[in-house]
Amino acid sequence: MEDMIFYDRLQFAFTITFHYIFPQLTMGLSLIIVYFKWKYLRKKVEKYNDAAKFFMKIFAINFTMGVVTGIPMEFQFGTNWAKFSELTGSIIGQTLAMEGMFSFFLESSFLALFIFGEKLMGQKLHFLTGFLVFLGSWASGWFILATNAWMQHPVGYEILENGKFVLNNFSALFSNPWLLPAFLHNQIAAVVTSSFVVASVGAFYILRNKNIEYGKLFLKTGVVLGLVSSVLLAFPTGDWNAKNVAKYQPASFAAMEGIFETEEAGSEIILIGQPNMVEKKIDNKIAVPNILSFLTYQKWDKQIPGMDQFKKEELPNNVPALYYSYHIMVGLGTIFIGIMSLAVFFLWKRKLYNIKPLLWAIMFLFPFPYIANITGWYTAELGRQPYLVYGLLKTSDGISPTVSSGNTLFTLLGFVGLYMLLGLLFLVLVGKTIHLGPKHQTY
Repeated sequence: MEDMIFYDRLQFAFTITFHYIFPQLTMGLSLIIVYFKWKYLRKKVEKYNDAAKFFMKIFAINFTMGVVTGIPMEFQFGTNWAKFSELTGSIIGQTLAMEGMFSFFLESSFLALFIFGEKLMGQKLHFLTGFLVFLGSWASGWFILATNAWMQHPVGYEILENGKFVLNNFSALFSNPWLLPAFLHNQIAAVVTSSFVVASVGAFYILRNKNIEYGKLFLKTGVVLGLVSSVLLAFPTGDWNAKNVAKYQPASFAAMEGIFETEEAGSEIILIGQPNMVEKKIDNKIAVPNILSFLTYQKWDKQIPGMDQFKKEELPNNVPALYYSYHIMVGLGTIFIGIMSLAVFFLWKRKLYNIKPLLWAIMFLFPFPYIANITGWYTAELGRQPYLVYGLLKTSDGISPTVSSGNTLFTLLGFVGLYMLLGLLFLVLVGKTIHLGPKHQTY
């Protein structure tokens, strides 16, 4: 049974990690595309229109890869997690169906019109199609986050005698107190990723002394939006999410912050340290007293329950992974604010385009928002364990008893091989698009 749970979770973790490489860029990039198209309508300067079409092509490649890698996860609900689907399908099936019917078709339909219909529709309708692509991509995130929010903080349900969950309050799905903070945090994180990608492409063009006009536009747009979104990611959206975890999942909050023992007069915030699960402490820690209590409750001496206040079965079953995921996410977010603040300062001083070390740093920084996004999702999902539906349905009760661990491992190896090929194809297509530049795109 433990092997079955491990391989089922490992397969889903791998497929969803690879899949989320793509939606996080499309959701953020759609906003930037709308911005470039809007600038073109206002100023009638062709470079803005070229920029919108250039990044829409990158968007289209990402969107296609996201669809291809997203389909296997849907199948896993019926194969590896059949019991979970049987018990909760009448609830999560509604939000997932709405994601497919309303947002996916909206996004895909108007994506084709944006790419191929500019001359036929005219510029204002072309802008509208870009805006509807943006709306569809963000609506998709809303419905997916509504599903996840219900699993994190179940509301509006009742449990029948046969153990099945049914919805008794449809509006509760979308008024869930977990949903809005998670959605805003997730979408702003997607904007951070896209901003860094746009800035990285701009830095690449400037360093290569190629497409300089576009390079300056991309770099300026990327660093300004990157700073704004990185700050918003920390506050208020990140702060709001952390307070939600402290309120609704206190055991998870203690684990991700590394609080092994309850402190009577306020909790310290741990900056650096390693969880020691044998001695129940943080080794080699660097911490600031009382700051965590103040950030969470605005009271310096507010007591925050440590892991010693909870039963073992209530705690996340992989505390070190949760702790490190959370601290990697927060650490990278802090670095993002620092680097983008420096870049905006030199942009204001009109020196950014000539500071090569900073341009190199920005160019090579683009993978790190992906890492921060993925570790952020790991924090949410590891924090929910050992539950699939927090407090109600254990992970061990949601797997498919008829799918063996050997079958799951075999298909996992198949996914690894297939996704490696898809990843290489994706890099080739995006690399070729960037190499051609905004002026030499064909549609």
